Amino acid sequence: MDVNVAAAAACAIAGLGVGLTAAIAFRWSEREQARGGKNNGTGGGARSGLSAAPAQEPPLPPGVDTVLSVLRSCAIVLGEADEVVKASSAAYAMGLVRGGAMAVEQMLGLARATRRDGEIRQVELEVPRPGAARAADPLAVSVRVAPLGSRLVLVLVEDLTERRRIEAVRRDFVANVSHELKTPVGALSLLSEAVADASDDPEAVQRFAGRMQIEATRLASLVQEIIDLSRVQDDQLLMDPEPVPVDELIAEAIDRCRQPAAAKQILIAAGGIGGLYLHGNRGQLAAALGNLVENAVNYSPPRTRVAIATRRISSAAALGEADGELIEISVTDQGIGISEKDRERIFERFYRVDPARSRATGGTGLGLSIVKHVAASHGGTVSVWSVEGQGSTFTVRLPAGQAPAPEQPGATQAASPLAVSPLDGTPLPAPEARP
Repeated sequence: MDVNVAAAAACAIAGLGVGLTAAIAFRWSEREQARGGKNNGTGGGARSGLSAAPAQEPPLPPGVDTVLSVLRSCAIVLGEADEVVKASSAAYAMGLVRGGAMAVEQMLGLARATRRDGEIRQVELEVPRPGAARAADPLAVSVRVAPLGSRLVLVLVEDLTERRRIEAVRRDFVANVSHELKTPVGALSLLSEAVADASDDPEAVQRFAGRMQIEATRLASLVQEIIDLSRVQDDQLLMDPEPVPVDELIAEAIDRCRQPAAAKQILIAAGGIGGLYLHGNRGQLAAALGNLVENAVNYSPPRTRVAIATRRISSAAALGEADGELIEISVTDQGIGISEKDRERIFERFYRVDPARSRATGGTGLGLSIVKHVAASHGGTVSVWSVEGQGSTFTVRLPAGQAPAPEQPGATQAASPLAVSPLDGTPLPAPEARP
């Protein structure tokens, strides 16, 4: 019995010890958790390297981040030490922020001045293009700097480059129109005076009258091209398109250039796939294709050849877009060709590859600009391949249209029709377009 009593007493003492130990451990754990929560709330404690820092305000005032995300302008928020607290993706794309810091010293100076006196500043600057060579044209930007709270500075940057370019184009257009109109009008004025002075000389009167007719034709052509350009320059898609047969457009373009081609003994050959249709404005499409063929004739030497080729291609292969069908019309000449630096500008208004030849060729410098805008308004593109001294190929790609129902007679598709010369009607093999 004594042994049993001693064993029971020992077990009771051991259980009491375990209970006391558990109670002490539980109380110690509660105190540590309370202390840790207090330290986390006040920024103190030794468990974290950041916990010893004093409490900080939110990086941006409430709602500012949301507002900056919907702004069209580039937004940059700078802290007290000029560090970038927040920057939009456009700011990085324009190269304004690099490595977490403002990369444009002029903007940084404006931000520091605004932080000192709290005054809102707005200036226009030119900044280098991101990743471009030093010789590249800089970006024109408008910068507005304003204080954001007591310690932050907000920098808003708007890209004005495209707006400046459009304004320059408009100024050049007005200046060029004035110059181009002044030339034939001045010539008509002088010729009319010459006719009046030579009233007793029938031969001189006839000669001057012929010159007046040439200048009047040039003036009428210029005015008509200005009107055509004003109708298509917005690049807006057409509201009421109609089916337009490509064969008729080509025939009209050839007929338009028949006389100048015959005078220079230039052979115009048309070939490719027949029976194709476009969906658009017949007048605009005829003007665009006529301008391409007319340019090919005007800038080609005598006794050469101009080829017009048509084919159907996949838009996925040509443009990388959703699969669809495009009609490709190529106009190839054996003319003077276009240099690489001129190829970037030939679709600008009044731009000519060789201004000295403008009077001899009769060009106004608006034809290719009209072609570009007509292609854009019809959802297509125009491109050029050229080598100086070897000739050029202008290629227009437009969405394919459907033939009207019922189909017109003779509109069946042919695999490889014969090309016909506008000079003597001689059948020719279908031409192959250059790449």
